Amino acid sequence: MKLTHLTIVFAVALAGAVGSVLGQSYPMKTIRIVVPYPPGGGTDLLARPVAQKLSQKWNQSVVIDNRSGANGMIGGDIVAKSPPDGYTLLIGTSAELALNRAVYSKMPYDPERDFAPVTLLATSPLVLAVHPALPVRTVKDFISLAKKHPGTISYASGGAGGPHHIAGEWMKMLAAIDIIHVPYRGGGPLLVDLMGGHVISAVVALPVVAPHVKSGKVRGLAVTSGKRSSAIPEVPTLDESGLKGLDVSQWWGLLVPTGTQRDIVTKLQAELVELTKLPDMKARMAELGMEPVGSESDQFAALIRAEVAKYQKIAKQANIKID
Repeated sequence: MKLTHLTIVFAVALAGAVGSVLGQSYPMKTIRIVVPYPPGGGTDLLARPVAQKLSQKWNQSVVIDNRSGANGMIGGDIVAKSPPDGYTLLIGTSAELALNRAVYSKMPYDPERDFAPVTLLATSPLVLAVHPALPVRTVKDFISLAKKHPGTISYASGGAGGPHHIAGEWMKMLAAIDIIHVPYRGGGPLLVDLMGGHVISAVVALPVVAPHVKSGKVRGLAVTSGKRSSAIPEVPTLDESGLKGLDVSQWWGLLVPTGTQRDIVTKLQAELVELTKLPDMKARMAELGMEPVGSESDQFAALIRAEVAKYQKIAKQANIKID
């Protein structure tokens, strides 16, 4: 049976109306936010207050599901292959959305094809930190010590191929030092070992380490961003410390599987942008060393594309490949 022009127009209009109704009634059941890292890391610390605020606003349960491993790709793959109905979200970072494209030859999902970006929530630098017993107080001291003992000093990161690893290898390249990379499965476990002296240095997310830098349990030598952080303003940048041009920031955003109704994406984006403006959320982010953003969806998509290109260039220069 052939469809008439009028029938086609009616079908398109009906589909649009159904989508609009779905968007207006959303959410009608529990929402799951997949955190692709262990509890206690920077991503987890941001995801939990976001989930709490959404749950309060919508009077629906919003749960955190920590699915760590493979530099965020296990959690990312779960969301990429979930039904595009708005009930499974990813709190994604530069690792599983940009860096992995630069350092892995194969990925189980395509960061640009398989996700619909909702909004960029926050950004933050990383920190080059050391155990207080290490006899260094500046980046210059650290480089000098590494040159005196090549191949013996280790630095930990939140995972092979992550922003911490990229920053560490970029630092090694600029400083011409030989230090050993020790990857962890997230910032939480890394911090425990850094404070316990099991590793003596690390490139770690600011939200995870900032309170311990302030308390003196960990010594911050430098931040990896182009400017100092208001959370620990006394800590200089790596650029200020002589490693010119080194600028690696971590960021966090919410994404849904591609194919999710546009009305649902729009509703989520509006709610999350408002959330980043709430005084208590802004205070919590500041406490964690994060800068709130709350972007348009297309701006977040553009950032992901730009970061992919940036890290592909850096990984090639530093010869970083995970497989």
